[in-house]
Amino acid sequence: MGQHEGVHIQTDLTGITPDMLSGFFEFWPSPPSTDTFLRLLQGSSHVALAVEEGQVVGFVNALSDGVLSAYIPLLEVRREWRGRGIASQLIQSLVAQLDGLYMIDTACDDDLVPFYQRFGMGRGNAMILRNYERQNGSAPQP
Repeated sequence: MGQHEGVHIQTDLTGITPDMLSGFFEFWPSPPSTDTFLRLLQGSSHVALAVEEGQVVGFVNALSDGVLSAYIPLLEVRREWRGRGIASQLIQSLVAQLDGLYMIDTACDDDLVPFYQRFGMGRGNAMILRNYERQNGSAPQP
């Protein structure tokens, strides 16, 4: 657990409910519901959540095989809490949880490269495939 201006870092989902998860995915045309967001976190092998006064204000998650590798698909801090070092605390917590693995990978936009470099990550190539019809986490349509 870390502390920053009333925000604490939580590395499990104890006490987390969908109503604590609003305000994320702000630029997504079809964001997941808070129920789906909680399912996403529950399906992650590792999480770090920034919580303040009963609301999640930032999160990061990882998917890992627990042997060699982990992938960090999502990191977000709600707009009104940005610029306070919360994203850095979240990444530090997550990387500490993944310590000892051979590789920890993420894909990001060019403007975020300097942020991740501060944590020892180097540039690499990423290949992606997106199914935007599923962006909100809904079940596939037959």
